[in-house]
Amino acid sequence: MALRRWAAWELSAVWTSVRRAVTEAGPERDLAVQSLKAAGAAVLAWALVGWWWKAPMALMAPWTAVVLVQSTVYRSLRAGTQQLVVIALGTLLATGAAALTGNTMAAMALALPPAVLLGNYSRFGDQGVYASTTAIFVLAYSSFSGTAIAHRLFEALVGAVIGIGVNALVLPPVHLRDVRDSLDRLGRDSTDLLRAMADDVESGHDRTSAEQWHEGARRLGGPVQDLRSARGWTQESYRFNPGHRLRRHPAPPPGHWDTYWTDLADRLESVTATLVDTTGEWRSLASPPEPALRCLPELFRAMADVCEADRAALAVAPPLDGDVRKEAMGRAWEAHRLLKRHLLAHDHETATAVGGLAAQTQQLLYALEAGPAPARQA
Repeated sequence: MALRRWAAWELSAVWTSVRRAVTEAGPERDLAVQSLKAAGAAVLAWALVGWWWKAPMALMAPWTAVVLVQSTVYRSLRAGTQQLVVIALGTLLATGAAALTGNTMAAMALALPPAVLLGNYSRFGDQGVYASTTAIFVLAYSSFSGTAIAHRLFEALVGAVIGIGVNALVLPPVHLRDVRDSLDRLGRDSTDLLRAMADDVESGHDRTSAEQWHEGARRLGGPVQDLRSARGWTQESYRFNPGHRLRRHPAPPPGHWDTYWTDLADRLESVTATLVDTTGEWRSLASPPEPALRCLPELFRAMADVCEADRAALAVAPPLDGDVRKEAMGRAWEAHRLLKRHLLAHDHETATAVGGLAAQTQQLLYALEAGPAPARQA
């Protein structure tokens, strides 16, 4: 039964990915395009080297071509250089070991340890594994002659040229969409979290609810990391890539948006941590009085409206709808002012809890009010 559920889930996920690749632009379509390009590069390399030239080591060309259709053109060039060096080293190790021992088994025992060690050298990256596999191929097929070595290196070079050329000239990958998607996810998740907090506080929250908010705020770190990774991919996409000149792409949002949403994620984590500390039987701070808690739903909803306005600015051309954002910020500051009125009306322990909550939400309000301004970019 469990296997059937797993199979059904897996088939559903595969079907969803296929449907998205066909119907909409996104990572699924990008992956499909790169996969077809890799297959096409391998077929082209085999047609040239194996079918037309009938080269004795024709396998090397499609093998090299298929693995060099990488996520960026720069990565293809780097991987191609690494692979050619690694194949040459593996070939030389195998040939030298065979010449010294005259026996395939002994040659493998002699050549493979240094080949595997070379493959783990960090400068070779993912291509390092080909040092040992090349040595195995050379020894298994007993191709030790100078002509065989020259054929192997030349055909690997041809495959590398084809793989890199296909990646650079046929729909060259430009990773711009991921930045916008990560920013949109941060805006959506922040808005949803604030609205959930407002609803839960209004209906009467408990420690479980507060811990769920805090976990939701901590999960914002995922899209923050995705955003940083996407920025790196975007910068790498432009290196040695004619795609950004041959194909028109909307520019990704500027970097100050990253700073803005990252600040908000950090502030939300602090606010929710304070709410956890003031809730439940095992709280470390006093529970805020009911009149103070009644200020929070309007405060959180107004903050959510500001986040929604800023998220909308990424979906359409700026400038922001200033009236909507300004009105929401006004409501948020008014709710915060009402919260601070409860600071001096209670005992020290309660005042400490209310003060901590007021301080954390004020920092979040300042971050929202500053907005995604270019001047805030680090």
